[in-house]
Amino acid sequence: MKISVSSYSFNQYLKSGKLDLFGAMDKAKEMGFDAIEFIDLPVQSHEEEIELAEKLRKHADEIGFDINAYTVGACMCKATDEEDDKEYERVKGKLDVAKILGAKVFRHDAVFALERYRSFDLSLPTIAKNIRRISDYGKSLGITTCIENHGKICQDSDRVEKLFNAVNHENFGILLDVGNFACVDENNVMAVSRIAPYAVHVHFKDFYITPRKNGKPDHSFESRACNYLVGMSIGYGDVNTEQCYAILKSIGYDGYLSVEYEGPEDCIEGIRKGLSSIKNYMA
Repeated sequence: MKISVSSYSFNQYLKSGKLDLFGAMDKAKEMGFDAIEFIDLPVQSHEEEIELAEKLRKHADEIGFDINAYTVGACMCKATDEEDDKEYERVKGKLDVAKILGAKVFRHDAVFALERYRSFDLSLPTIAKNIRRISDYGKSLGITTCIENHGKICQDSDRVEKLFNAVNHENFGILLDVGNFACVDENNVMAVSRIAPYAVHVHFKDFYITPRKNGKPDHSFESRACNYLVGMSIGYGDVNTEQCYAILKSIGYDGYLSVEYEGPEDCIEGIRKGLSSIKNYMA
């Protein structure tokens, strides 16, 4: 397994202007990562996105660093078929950007809102149909496509597995986020053991988890069941990340582990501590 870091982890510095995406790439290499993954590039148009992707790829080549994944927002079940078609075309454009970046994995969201149907199961056939279209196009570009367990609607391990089976496409897999199951109040170790065989990419993150009755901690957000979560460095929270690593190793996963840090402490320190934890798991 190799270790990458999500550009999302640098959000504190990106938002404050301490770093730009090129500086984040430099910092990731300096810290000892094997690669970086980018989330939706901060631009106003598709043309600007392509231009920025070309510059990022050139910089990566110049410093001898890999861009291993591109992750973008999407919704594979909009309010109408016409809106689904528009979303498909938009996400196809994002795949073109992934190709320019040199990413071998492309993550798009499954669904964040029930715009057309009243439940996940009722939405599932439409979601799966539209994901298959994206997976077909990704295959033509040599890029593996996937969805992630997040967004609360398609986040539980049983729903993620159900979606994987419904899509049933050779170019489609799961971006397994070991921490995100806590956002739907699911035991992350059991959930990871269920989804690991379908993983084509992995996000590592950690949370401090506290029941609502214990009061609201600073810097927290709510799970689906209204418990509280606070982002932590990997290995410092309540997600059993070491056991998650053991599960991935046991099933022969050989892709990237990508560090995601979204806690309140300085992001460089949070990233550094998380990287150290993963290296200790690997030792």
